[in-house]
Order: sequence, then structure tokens, then C-alpha cells
Amino acid sequence: MADIRFEIKQSIGSISESSKGWAKELNLISWNDKEPKYDLRDWDPTHEKMGKGVTLTAEELKKLRELLNKMEL
Repeated sequence: MADIRFEIKQSIGSISESSKGWAKELNLISWNDKEPKYDLRDWDPTHEKMGKGVTLTAEELKKLRELLNKMEL
């Protein structure tokens, strides 16, 4: 498996936390020294381990916000 490098450029916020301390977070992350993207995934408390997630460009995040704003909850 290839070595994946990441750098959290900006921690935007946590959505939830599991009983084991893992937090679902929205962050701005640079993966393998590329342009930072918005990233939503679970992280362990030390940010060394991560779960599967979704990575979005700024334009995709704006579109997602538009869709969420249209929803009735």
C-alpha cells in the first residue's frame, strides 16, 4: 500500500464523537502535498488514524451547502 501523507491546514469543526473518542470532523487537508481540499471523516483523538471519508473541492462544498439549505429537517 502506498504511503499517504496529509497535513491538516485548517480544522473547521467536529460534527460528532463516538464512545471510543473518534470524532467526525470537517477539515481542510492537503493530501500528498497537493492543493488542500475539504474533508469529512472520522479521526482518532491523536489524528494518526482515520476512517473512510469524503473529500470535496470548494465548489463541491458550496454545491453541497446549497443542497442542504434546501432540505427540510
